[in-house]
Amino acid sequence: MDLTRPDLPRPDRPRPDDVTRPDPTSPEPTRPDLARPAEICLVGLSAPGHVFPCLGLARELVDRGHRVAYAVTERFAATVAATGAEPLLCPETLPLDTDLAALASDPVKLTTLLFEESVAALPSLLEHYGRGGAAAPELVLHDSGAYAGVVLAHRLGVPAVQLATHMITEDWSDADGGAQSAVFTSEAARSYAARFREWLTANGMPDTSPDDLDRPRRALALVPSAMQPDVGSLDPAVYSFVGAGPDGRVGRERWSRPADAEQVVLVSLGSGFTRRPHVYRACVEAFGGRPGWHVVLQIGRHVLLEELGELPGNVETHDWVPQAAVLAEADLFVTHAGMGGSQEGLAFGVPMVAVPQALDQFDNADRLCALGVARRLDNQAFTARALRRAAGELLDDPAMPARLAALRAAVRADGGPRRAADLVEREVAAVRG
Repeated sequence: MDLTRPDLPRPDRPRPDDVTRPDPTSPEPTRPDLARPAEICLVGLSAPGHVFPCLGLARELVDRGHRVAYAVTERFAATVAATGAEPLLCPETLPLDTDLAALASDPVKLTTLLFEESVAALPSLLEHYGRGGAAAPELVLHDSGAYAGVVLAHRLGVPAVQLATHMITEDWSDADGGAQSAVFTSEAARSYAARFREWLTANGMPDTSPDDLDRPRRALALVPSAMQPDVGSLDPAVYSFVGAGPDGRVGRERWSRPADAEQVVLVSLGSGFTRRPHVYRACVEAFGGRPGWHVVLQIGRHVLLEELGELPGNVETHDWVPQAAVLAEADLFVTHAGMGGSQEGLAFGVPMVAVPQALDQFDNADRLCALGVARRLDNQAFTARALRRAAGELLDDPAMPARLAALRAAVRADGGPRRAADLVEREVAAVRG
């Protein structure tokens, strides 16, 4: 695979490096004068869409001299280590090597998988900090799905700050029980909730419920404010919308735009819901063999090339692609509207055709459409003809460049890792008094 980026970027598009610098007009909190580096534990959820958004913050904290221990599975250890953080290895329980489509309609089972990862991770974390040589953290940062982080902070007697990798709605902070309560009606759901309460009680938190963990004391939202429909109604003392910014890989990965490509289309359904050969075939039919068009097709590990039929020369296929590097050169993004892909599409100013597959992807797709930078095509409506029509509407819209530019500016104005690190330092300063 040729991943060599051309020497000169297209003049109307931001370089990958550009998204590493927040808008200088963005209001920044005053950085506290910390007398010594902080000891910070970051407890992640070991899935790509959760690890990658946290990498920029981890790198920024390390670059400032702080010591960051990042709890993650062996699968992501090297990625985490590249930021300068110390990987704390935890058991892997999520079925990342399987296509997750079968779980898409079972939110209780998916939530149970997250819970079971936390149950498996907590003993490793407690053992690490129980050793004489491991400095106790002053602060625990944790992914919103990494419940072990909340429990670890309680056990160690230190504050926790949530890193929210999802869209935050008023339901998540609603006093009647949070968004997840609606699915807690079946026998399986009641069993899950009972196990969760038993786990919390065993760890000294008898008065805490699963829903309480979705109402953090303090949270940094790693999803851009532009993607947050309820940003104006949430308590700013609890939620700060910083955006994820670069994930630490941007600027290091490369992809070359073919010299004869007038339009580049990136097709990626992420890492968990990639068993969609009909989507890939429709993309090939829509753009394959068209003069001036080039298609970058990420098909994952669960689709065989034979299932796609004969591929024209302007279609390149890969199990995985360096998404940010390709988006820096792309003109159209066919995406499942996962939160990571959605915000990268906004950050690089690429119009999107959203093909949501599960979970929050449907809401994300609708939000992108409401922002005027996407068209939504569900699986049953995804045909070559519908795709060409949606692509034409997006690429021929004379107002699209200005709309994309405004959203790019809004994403950068959130501040990204630099502002997030400033806020983390303020939390540390408050702990030290």
